[in-house]
Amino acid sequence: MALEVGYVVSMLFTLFILLLCVKHLIQTTKNNRMMKKKKLLPPGEMGIPWIGETYEFYKAQRNNKLFEEFVEPRMKRYGNIFKTRLMGSSTVVVNGASANKFFLSNEFKLVVSSWPSASVQLMGPTSIMEKHGDQHRCIRGLIAASLSCTSLESIVPKICRCVELHFNAHWQGEDSISLFRSTKMLTFSIVFKCLLGIKVESGMLEMFENVLEGVFAVPVEFPGTKFWHAKRARLGIEEMLLSVIRKKRNELEESCGRENGDGLLLSRLVASLIRGEISEAEVVDNVVLLVFAAHDTTSFAITMVCRMLAHHPNCYARLLQEHLEILDNQKVGETLTLEDTKRMMYTWKVARESMRLFPPIFGSFRKAIVDIDYEGYMIPKGWKVLWTAYGSHYNEQYFQKPLDFDPDRFEEPIAPYVYVPFGGGPRVCAGYQLAKFNILIFLHFMVTRYNWSLIYPDERITIDPLPFPFHGMPIKISPKL
Repeated sequence: MALEVGYVVSMLFTLFILLLCVKHLIQTTKNNRMMKKKKLLPPGEMGIPWIGETYEFYKAQRNNKLFEEFVEPRMKRYGNIFKTRLMGSSTVVVNGASANKFFLSNEFKLVVSSWPSASVQLMGPTSIMEKHGDQHRCIRGLIAASLSCTSLESIVPKICRCVELHFNAHWQGEDSISLFRSTKMLTFSIVFKCLLGIKVESGMLEMFENVLEGVFAVPVEFPGTKFWHAKRARLGIEEMLLSVIRKKRNELEESCGRENGDGLLLSRLVASLIRGEISEAEVVDNVVLLVFAAHDTTSFAITMVCRMLAHHPNCYARLLQEHLEILDNQKVGETLTLEDTKRMMYTWKVARESMRLFPPIFGSFRKAIVDIDYEGYMIPKGWKVLWTAYGSHYNEQYFQKPLDFDPDRFEEPIAPYVYVPFGGGPRVCAGYQLAKFNILIFLHFMVTRYNWSLIYPDERITIDPLPFPFHGMPIKISPKL
């Protein structure tokens, strides 16, 4: 009996010791995991709760010195990766080509696009910027098809016609114009007419501009606020687009769902709607997003190219010569062709260098969907990741004398993910080709038809919410004889 009691006590003691070991192992593992995350978080300051360093971020952004006043000082202190808190979110800022490649190429796997609530509501919760996987590929495929080589053959003459009409209506007889305002009107018109096949009506541009003012505002729908005004404008745009979309749907259904061979993006989107692949709301949201993505950033890019040409007369002389040679090879009454744009090689180098120095988009936010190990640090699931174009565009490792304007640096191929004005990876700008042709064709007509000069050569650039010249980049113009 004593032996049995001793055996039971021994077993209970052994079980107790075993439970203690298991508990210790679980606690140790948990502590190690917590310590690992704590130890491996990137260096940096989180600031006060919720607000963090948001004020410093917005202040630098508004001065168009996001890199110089916010990113670069922290890079010097902490390195190419640092943590902060922006707009209520724990955020890791990453810099350099390897960071661009890692995070942009791992879209949908490690990170997903992450936009502020106001942006999502105003651009549309079903737009491509909120889509992932097959849904993203479906809509992107429709956009890509509208900008294929075959489609571009027909788009180039359409853009030329828009540019000529714009110059005749807004430049002819004037001795000065606001270049930024003028190019905004033009690129807006090109998106609607050449890509969507929608007639531009009076007041449409102003409606879209009212929406843009609210995309980074506090998403409080209180009367009088920026967001409230933006939401009202968005409803007006939606009503207008729904009327156009339903009319187009009737046309396509009467033709048995065919796209009438026009190659227009709106026709492709509506045909996909008829097939049940996307919803009516998705058509509206993606048209809205495309208009914002295609016209405002392109107008800024054109304006900055002209600023750089004005500051560098030797570059302007080379560019002008390139366009005069193209003009000399044209017959009377002919306009530019796709082949002509391919001969604008120096012009495109000038444009690329300008966008390196003045990227239309400073970068974008992603959200970690898993714990991410990167460069010896841990980025916890749910944290935001901000990559910036400046992190590689202004880096001497990739560009010698990075603050100098030197179009010939693009004579040699640039390594992937070093030059990223259009982003990269699965979310690289789908309208890249349209932006390119807008820039090339506008410059062709401008430099061959007008003499021009900047009224404010050192005009400052500000941001609200996208970059723009403070005075609108006014220029003096006179027609060439």
